[in-house]
Amino acid sequence: MTTSPVSTSVPAAPQAPTRPTARSLEPLGVEIPSTVPTHWYNLNADLPEPVPPHLHPGTLEPLVPADLAPLFPMALIEQEVSTERYIEIPQTIREIYAMWRPAPLVRAHRLERELGTPARIYYKYEGVSPVGSHKPNTAIAQAYYNAIEGTTRLTTETGAGQWGASLSMAAALLGLTCEVWQVRASYDSKPYRRFQMEAYGGVCHSSPSELTASGRAILASDPDTTGSLGMAISEAVEVAAQDPQAHYSLGSVLNHVMLHQTVIGQEALVQLEEAGETGADVVFGCAGGGSNLAGLTFPFLGRNLREGTTTRLVACEPAACPSLTQGEYRYDHGDVAGLTPLLKMHTLGKDFVPPAIHAGGLRYHGMSPMVSHAVNLGLMDAVAIDQDEAFRAGLEFARSEGIIPAPESTHAVAAAIAYARTVTEPEVVVIGLSGNGQLDLPAYAQYV
Repeated sequence: MTTSPVSTSVPAAPQAPTRPTARSLEPLGVEIPSTVPTHWYNLNADLPEPVPPHLHPGTLEPLVPADLAPLFPMALIEQEVSTERYIEIPQTIREIYAMWRPAPLVRAHRLERELGTPARIYYKYEGVSPVGSHKPNTAIAQAYYNAIEGTTRLTTETGAGQWGASLSMAAALLGLTCEVWQVRASYDSKPYRRFQMEAYGGVCHSSPSELTASGRAILASDPDTTGSLGMAISEAVEVAAQDPQAHYSLGSVLNHVMLHQTVIGQEALVQLEEAGETGADVVFGCAGGGSNLAGLTFPFLGRNLREGTTTRLVACEPAACPSLTQGEYRYDHGDVAGLTPLLKMHTLGKDFVPPAIHAGGLRYHGMSPMVSHAVNLGLMDAVAIDQDEAFRAGLEFARSEGIIPAPESTHAVAAAIAYARTVTEPEVVVIGLSGNGQLDLPAYAQYV
């Protein structure tokens, strides 16, 4: 008999309101554009060395599927450990994806002119999703597989709020309830994200909260803490473990989340070819937990590994939370309370509390094990971007291209702009514009 990797000795948190009727999970039968991907791409199939396994926090042995069953549906657990190159996307999920996918790949002509660069700059714009970011790509998938298994309630954490809003939307579409713990710094500074979650029927709490044992312990130690994603994860995991009708959903870090996001890079490869390009020379993506970065870059990396292409891939993280550029590559918990499995990743330590930077979605102490592994093998580069530099680049992009990038996305924009200014010969640069900043405008206030 296996031991659960999560503690179950704490009292249950209050239940979120239940939805009276579930939405049908059957496909509607609507026409789906052929350009919407039919499969997710799994980098695990092409890596020269396997990603180190997740470990049980009690036994320190590699996890087996039953260990994760208290938190995730079996379909997601199977995806977490799969080595198949392509995993079919269910028709119901593709129908929902088709509401905004394929997301556009746009040539940044005006930015090129502003920079005076010979580079051809493209940006893959995920801000066209209903919530304005890339997060629904996995939120829809996670909600679907949970609903199929009979789960009625999802718990999760969120930083800036894009993930909480995305899972709230997915829960609404697929007939579940959603309860979100949002990092206090963002909960206080980004109220419109909370309003967005509530509009979808989600329930949002400031984290750390008095609703959980882990939250109360953190507040007793530091009542004025600004919170962190690691703290919010502890609260959401704790609550899910106490409710047999609930599962936990994670917006980044884990392998199955990276998998679902690969629709981004798969589309970009096809769109570059349609634009007359043979590929990309450099791809820049912002990096916090790793989902946007992986979704954009893993299909390019897989092509490098299979076909010998040489696209350079760059992870752009905040200098205030530099897990890839300054963290240690070792096993660590994904949360502060130590309720989650041990992951081999670049980490600043589970107790690291980053400054209350405006890019709340990047305030995480660790990095996806798959992304960490790719960086450790030398298959991907990483740079750290100062917040002021990021916002200056965001404004430069907005005033050239008309789109105000999400604060997270500005890190990729900044790195790409700095690089494009050094280019002397024509080449192709791709930026992952992971979302728009329409609900993050207060973050720009001090820069305009």
